[in-house]
Amino acid sequence: MGDMKRTEPQFVVCIRNKQYPASLELRKLYQVLPDQAAAKHGQIRVIDESGEDYLYPEGYFIAVELPQSAERAVRRATSLIVGR
Repeated sequence: MGDMKRTEPQFVVCIRNKQYPASLELRKLYQVLPDQAAAKHGQIRVIDESGEDYLYPEGYFIAVELPQSAERAVRRATSLIVGR
């Protein structure tokens, strides 16, 4: 894994939700869906509180690296909640 770089974060933590208080919870972990077109415009696609994926400003989040075991557990929990 040394020099393999991940192109995009898999998970982010919400650090701002000023315009979207119903859709994003502060300090909560969100799953990212890759969207290169959005990234070019400073946006990031996440699965929000509605269970759907939407675009938000990148500045609303910080990327987090989860250990593999934690990432698997979060994905499992997310799929149970969202039904994916």
